[in-house]
Formats: sequence, C-alpha cells, structure tokens
Amino acid sequence: MMLEPPELGPRVRGLRRQRGWTLDDLAGSSGISRSMLSQVERGEANPTFATLWHLTQALGLGIDDLVAAACESRPETVEVLARAKTPRLGDAGSGAVLWLLAPPEMVGNVEWYELDLEPDGRLASAPHAAGTREHVTVLEGSIVVRSAEAEEVVAEGATARYAADVEHEIANPSNERARVLLVVLGSETS
Repeated sequence: MMLEPPELGPRVRGLRRQRGWTLDDLAGSSGISRSMLSQVERGEANPTFATLWHLTQALGLGIDDLVAAACESRPETVEVLARAKTPRLGDAGSGAVLWLLAPPEMVGNVEWYELDLEPDGRLASAPHAAGTREHVTVLEGSIVVRSAEAEEVVAEGATARYAADVEHEIANPSNERARVLLVVLGSETS
C-alpha cells in the first residue's frame, strides 16, 4: 500500500493565517515567491527540501514540526514515498544532488541521504554541531572525502567515517558519476 505524501498546503496556510500573514508577508519572510507559496498551499506543488527549510525558518518551526503535523502515522501501514515525492536538495553549481531519505522527525538527529555527484561535483559543508559524524558508502564510482586536513579516496563498495563538526567535503574528481549513501549522526547519536 502506497501512502499519499503529507498534505503540507493546509498546514502552511493554517500557520500563515494564525500569524495574520498574507502570502506576500510569508513570501517576504521566507524568500519564496508568492506564486510558489500559493501552489504549495493549494497542493499543486511538491516543495523541495530547500523550500521546506525556508518555510520553517520563516515560520519559526523545525521541518519535523511542519511535516509531522501534516502526516497521519498509522503503525499498521507501510509508507512508500515515490522518487518524485522525496525531498530533493541540489545546488546547480556544485554538481551535487541530495535526496532526503530520513523521515522528517529524524532530521537533526539521524539523517540519511542519497547523494549523486556528477563528474567534478562536490558537496562542501561547513562544520555541523560538535560531535557530529558522517558515514558515506559509495554505491557507484569513487569519491574523495575531506574532513579538516584529512583526505581519503573511497572506492565503490567502501565506507568512510569522519568528523563532520569541522569543514568537510565529498568530491567526485573522476569522469564518471558517483552515487553515495550519506548518513549524518548528530552528537547525541554518534
């Protein structure tokens, strides 16, 4: 049984109205266009992870607060999320695309992503909270992982574990696409 994605639109509209905001007010606070917000509220657009992030920042919520409240969790079901409904975060200039695979309520604690890196693509990150660690398993291709001053090549099938509370980067210096499973463990779980 495939569950429908959570209906975020009514939740966003309700939160906006609770604050007495217009669509223009929320657009100004979030940096998201008024037309995109209108489409999200009407259920005509599936927001990306970046859009969700900007909405939650403007509304003063965590992503899990926004998404979890819109979900009706039933323990007797198997939730299946189609690829098109999986939150996607990408940076057009970096050659890296992330799909958030973790349930929203886990973000900040334990997160896992599928990371696709084009040739010469990279995912550079500022330090996360103290004690945070990342684990990458290369599913296709090979990558280079940098954590502070340490650097290692990670071949297909191998896993690298490293500190993520320092500047760190996952890069694909090859001419072939690389696909990686990335797990981020917050300081409470590492």
